[in-house]
This record gives sequence, structure tokens and C-alpha cells, in this order.
Amino acid sequence: MHRNHGIGRFLKLESLTINQETREYLVIQYADGLLRVAADQVNSLSRFRGVGEAAPELNKMTGKTWEKTKSKVRKAIKKVAVDLLQLYAQRAQQIGFSFPIDAPWQQEMEDSFPYQPTPDQLKATQDVKQDMQSDRPMDRLVCGDVGFGKTEVAIRAIFKAITAGKQVALLAPTTILTQQHYHTFKERFAPYPIQVGLLNRFRTPQERKDILQRLATGELDIVVGTHTLLGKGVQFRDLGMLVVDEEQRFGVNQKEKIKSLKTQVDVLTLSATPIPRTLYMALSGVREMSLITTPPPARRPIKTHLAPYDPETVRSAIRQELDRGGQVFYVVPRVEGIEEISARIYEMVPSARIAIAHGQMPEGELESTMLTFSEGDAEILVCTTIIESGLDIPRVNTILIEDAHRFGLSQLYQLRGRVGRSGIQAHAWLFYPKQSQLNDPARQRLRAIQEFTQLGSGYQLAMRDMEIRGVGNLLGAEQSGQMDAIGFDLYVEMLQEAIKEIRGQEIPQVDDTQIGSTKLRR
Repeated sequence: MHRNHGIGRFLKLESLTINQETREYLVIQYADGLLRVAADQVNSLSRFRGVGEAAPELNKMTGKTWEKTKSKVRKAIKKVAVDLLQLYAQRAQQIGFSFPIDAPWQQEMEDSFPYQPTPDQLKATQDVKQDMQSDRPMDRLVCGDVGFGKTEVAIRAIFKAITAGKQVALLAPTTILTQQHYHTFKERFAPYPIQVGLLNRFRTPQERKDILQRLATGELDIVVGTHTLLGKGVQFRDLGMLVVDEEQRFGVNQKEKIKSLKTQVDVLTLSATPIPRTLYMALSGVREMSLITTPPPARRPIKTHLAPYDPETVRSAIRQELDRGGQVFYVVPRVEGIEEISARIYEMVPSARIAIAHGQMPEGELESTMLTFSEGDAEILVCTTIIESGLDIPRVNTILIEDAHRFGLSQLYQLRGRVGRSGIQAHAWLFYPKQSQLNDPARQRLRAIQEFTQLGSGYQLAMRDMEIRGVGNLLGAEQSGQMDAIGFDLYVEMLQEAIKEIRGQEIPQVDDTQIGSTKLRR
């Protein structure tokens, strides 16, 4: 992609001799001819990255289409930059609670973490504590790849808030995630006089009434819950911190309610959507963000096997996991035929207990199935991509994906991240039909996921797709479209320029701002 001419297709490198001087040129195909760019001027070119796998349309070197596209996107970016800086200015003027320095118990609790914290985890924790100790309400986003220890950062912040006499609420998008967090907190805070409550749809009316009463009197220090926590009947005696897990998975109305809670309370948002470093640099002066990009030392790369579908391979992969006392995810691309697939697996491994989970089940039934599986009452979960995000079941260390060629790269990466979270060698099997049925993009996708077995390679691997989705979550879905028009790299560069241009000047009024600030105020 050329800054002045737009999107072209790179053809080859060639040497040309002009005035007895030989130079290397990059030859680029445009809709109306070829462009040769001298190799020493390569900084005017960048690789185009957009959403999806379809090739972008080539621009014409002549004509004004590219300039019009850039101008339209620049205008949209300016609005985003203005909105961001306005939000930042508003927040800078608010006065919140200034937490004291760490209490004596803090170090003791942190030392009870059974793993060696990574430098990124320690830095994120330090950032959060500094925010808490300032008199400005915290609004920090902690981004980290699947299983990179964002929860531990939250645990340390929550403990600090509770020992300072404040109450904490943790909001998670699904019931199964609330159960998970609840058990983690109960375990980590067991040696201390800390009362943890759980508020979700599995609570009886009496239990719910009891929790609400104890929240209002201050007897409960921390409550974990789904959006039920945002209901009218929930009163806190002294709420000091709100932790939001995977905010992008909440609906618009729920986000509005979260926003209303955010005015004076310190807010910590956790997200597994990768935020690339380039975008992080552009926004770091505008939003408080911490990136966790290093994997925990105990985690091993997941062994990724790519193979044509074969019942005997499937049976032995499942058997191997069950024999070591583990559990298995068996992922299929669609709901149709899931019962037959489950029956087929039962024939292969008759002794195994099998559960089925997919998005078309009634919510209550789905949640109880997931709970059954996470508590070890079934060994194999036959499911769709419903398990893609947020689930942490340490005993699941083998994942089998049928018709893997039907999944996107970032989906495969996220699915694979569901295993290998407990230091045990994990296996991911990607099955495809006979080789001849695979088209080229599908074959490349599967080969890429197999090659990128290093942990944290999500940042390189599904970079294009995931970065753009990440920016959509952070800045609003409309921005994904803007990025697709001019490419990710130029978008981020223009955003950086717009922020620099507006900073230090009076913030102009921009009408008709499309991007919703609900996406931004995390």
C-alpha cells in the first residue's frame, strides 16, 4: 500500500539502470498500470492489513478515489481522537477515593500465589496500585492473551481495596465465569477474614435476599456476579472498586449501567482481546492500559497436530487424555449433527461420560451442562465454539477440532488457548477431510496455526484479524470499517497524528460523533 496511491499488488523486485546507475525497484500493480518504487524509498509503502480473507480492490494511481477515502477516514479518526481526549479531560477533573499504601497482609497474600509472576504481571499490578493510590478514579484496561494471568492482577487489586475497608464488585458476562472467579477468590482469600458472595441465576430467592442484605450492611466484602449485579435492588454500603471481566461481551444497556456505576468508583477492566503495541503507543497517553504479553513460566507450548480425519487417531487421542485423568473438548463447526457426532465418539470410547454444549440450547441448560463438565462429572464435552472465550478448566488438556478448515485463524488460536493452562503438556488436534477438499487459504490457515505453537504468538499469528477486532472493541465497531478502507497500519499512524495534533490545544467541538463513548469508558 502506497501512502499517495493507495492499495496495489506487489509483483516483483527488479533492477533498472538509469543514467548508468543501477537501482533496485519494487514493482506494484495498480488498477490502471504499474508503479515502480525505488528500494531506498520503501518507507512510503506498507503492508495492507484488513478484515477477512478477501483480497482488497486495487486502487487507480490516477483519479481521486484514494484521496477521498483517506480524507473520509481522517475525519472519522479526528472525531475518535476528540472523543477520547474529552473523556480523558473529564476524568482528570473527577475526585475519587485515594487508597492507602499496601497493608501488612498484602505481601503475604501476594506471596501465596503458587506461580512465579511474570514481569508484565508485576508491572500491571504496580500500575493498578498507583492508580488506586491517586485521588483520581481509576479506569484501567488490562489486556492479556488467554491464560496470561490477568485474574491475578485483579486479585491483588481487590485485596488492596478490601483491606482498606472498601467493598468490591466483580462483573462477568456468563454464569460459568462467575462460578470460576468465586471459587478462585474463596481459595485465595481463605486465610483472611474476607467474605465473598456470589450472585447469579443459580442462587435461590432466599440466598439472593441474604446476599443483598449483607452487601447493604457491609458484611460482604466482595460480590461476584453477572449483570444481575447491575439491578435496582443491589445496594452497597461502601463500594470502592468495580472489576469488569471481558466488557466487550456485555450488551449496550448493560454497558450504560456499568457506565453509571463508574463515576466515582475505581474501575479495572480485564480483556483478552489483543491490543497491538502500535495502537497501545497511540492511546497510552489517553487511556490507562497495561499489556501482559509474556506467558507464565509454568506454561508449555501446546503440541499442535494437523491430520486428516481418522477415527482411530481420534480414539487414541481421547484415550491418551482420559488415561492420565484429564478431560477433552471436542469442537465441531456447526450445531447440526452434533448428537450423531456425540454418538460416534461414544462408540469409540464407551466408558466415557459425554456432555453436549452449543449456543442454541436454553441458557439455563447450557450453563448447568458447563458446570457439570467443569466440576468433572463428564470427561468429554462435544461443543461448538461456545467455549472460545473465558473458560478455564485446568483438567482439560486435549482439544480436538473437527473440520478445522472451517474455522478462522483467530478462532483456532482462541480455541487452542482453552487447553494447556495447568503446566501439563497439552495437545490440540486439528482434523480436516481429505487433503484434496481443502482450498488454498484453508490449507495456509491450518499450516500457520501449526507453525505458531509458541505461547503468546496470538499477537503475530492472528494479528490482522484479531487486531482489527480488538480495535473494534476498544474504539467502537465503526472503526473496524474505517480500518478496512485504508489498512490497519495507516489507520494507527493517522490516529497517532490526530491525537498529537489535538493535544495541547483547546478541544474543538465535533458534532455527529458516531462512536459510542460506552465502548471507551472501561
